[in-house]
Amino acid sequence: MEKTENGKTSIVLTENVKKDYRDDDIVVEAIRGIDLEVKHGEFTAIVGPSGSGKTTLLNIISGLDSPTDGKVWLHGKLVSEMSGKEISDFRRDHVGFVFQAYNLIPVLTVEENIEYIMLLQRLGKEVRRQRVGAILKDVGLKGFEDRFPPKLSGGQQQRVAIARAMVSEPDLILADEPTANLDSTTGGELLDMMRELNVKTGMTFIFSTHDRMVMERADRVITLKDGLVAEDKWKSRN
Repeated sequence: MEKTENGKTSIVLTENVKKDYRDDDIVVEAIRGIDLEVKHGEFTAIVGPSGSGKTTLLNIISGLDSPTDGKVWLHGKLVSEMSGKEISDFRRDHVGFVFQAYNLIPVLTVEENIEYIMLLQRLGKEVRRQRVGAILKDVGLKGFEDRFPPKLSGGQQQRVAIARAMVSEPDLILADEPTANLDSTTGGELLDMMRELNVKTGMTFIFSTHDRMVMERADRVITLKDGLVAEDKWKSRN
C-alpha cells in the first residue's frame, strides 16, 4: 500500500462499495457506494441512525460479509475477492474484534480466552504466556488469569474481549457498539483505556457506535445516512 503524504499507510481502502439485501422481489440498499480510506493509527468512529449501514460496513471491511459491488483493500490486500479459508486466515492474522455482547467462551478461563487466537496462529507457549501477561497488565486485569467469564462484571468481560482482540497484534481493531451493555462510567473507562492503547501501540481502531462518548474521544467521526457518507469530520488530538 502506498504511503500517504504524512507517511502513514492505508489500513483500509474501499472503492464504491455497495451492499444489497434481497428478499424475493424486494431489494434493500444497505450500502449505496462508499469510498473510504482509514490510515494506520486512526481512532475512528462510524456513526449514524439505525439502518444507516454502520455494522454492514464494518462486516464488509473485515471480510465477514462481501460487497455486492466495489472493492475493499485491507493492509494492502484485496479482501473483497478472497473467500473461504483464505479470508478466514487473513482475518485471523490481521483483524481483532470487540463485540457488544463480549463473545467470550464461558468454559474457558480469562487466560484461555485471550490466548485462543494465538493458539490458532500456532504461536509457542512462552510467546503466548508473555503476551497474555503483558496485555492483562495493560487492561487492568493482572491476577484474573484463572477466572471464568461468568464470574466477571460486564466491564471486566469487555476488558478481556479487548485484550483478546489486541493480543495477537492485528493491524486493525473493529469494535461494534462495544459500550452498549455497559454503564456510562464503565464505558468511559474502557474507551479511555482503548485510546491509551491506541496511542501506545499505534494499532488502528474503528468503532460502529451510537455512543456519544465514543464520538467525543475519536479523532475522526464518519456519519452514515441511508448507506452513504453524509459527513467525514476530523478533529485534532489533545
